[in-house]
Amino acid sequence: MLRWQRPWPSVRPMNAPVHPRTATPRSRAMVPVVERYVRYFSPEVRGIENLPCTGPVLVVGNHSGLFCMPGTWVTALAITARRGAEAPAYGLGYDLFFALPVVRPTIRRLGALVLDYRGGDVEACRPWSDRNRVVFWGHTGFVRLALRTGVPVVPLVGYGSHQAVVVLSRGEHLARALGLGRLRIKAFPILVGPWGVTSVLARPPPMPSAVTVEFMPPLDWSALGPDAADDEKVVATCYSEITGAMQATLDRLHAEQPHPVLRGLSGLARRRSS
Repeated sequence: MLRWQRPWPSVRPMNAPVHPRTATPRSRAMVPVVERYVRYFSPEVRGIENLPCTGPVLVVGNHSGLFCMPGTWVTALAITARRGAEAPAYGLGYDLFFALPVVRPTIRRLGALVLDYRGGDVEACRPWSDRNRVVFWGHTGFVRLALRTGVPVVPLVGYGSHQAVVVLSRGEHLARALGLGRLRIKAFPILVGPWGVTSVLARPPPMPSAVTVEFMPPLDWSALGPDAADDEKVVATCYSEITGAMQATLDRLHAEQPHPVLRGLSGLARRRSS
């Protein structure tokens, strides 16, 4: 289940005016902290020129890496550098993601625009065997949003984040047994770490997998008109277009860099020796 994360408190009255949050000294101070964290993952950003510097845009990405989510932080830094920390901050994410104490305020202060990780916890907790798959599970809300508003859609593909952790299973049965469905949480992943099989309650440290994020050329569906959001065939066609393009890009990145963990270890060793 996805929800809007707005740059105002949830107690804001429905008829109150919207005032985007601006950058503060505290938010600017957090950027170098995040930069130091993502250096561990030898980050690379491609295609940033495909992200408009101004104006409304919906960025739709694949979600990987569970709670360490290096690709998310690399993306947030890239968006901030491209559009500025003063840009209005909006985001879409699943409830568990924004429930983490440090995530919600950090993402909001980084000035991320409308960034939608459509796969939610089901994709973020996918098993190792599916690490190179885009898994949106047929969720088409972002397509309807883009059609109704006429905004450009920039597909975003992250590669390497899900190699930083080894997920044996999403743990969907465990999540149901624990009653996590009441919190709109569908997964309770089972992991493998240095000490053997474990869970998110004792998650292992991430491996220094090299992370690449690629902003793809924008998709423009505005000519279809806002009424197309209610046409199931049009929505299905747009959904297939973007997911197919993202999977093709993910396949290409995997072919170019088949061993991101080894690549990340090599980069980490070079930086430490220099």
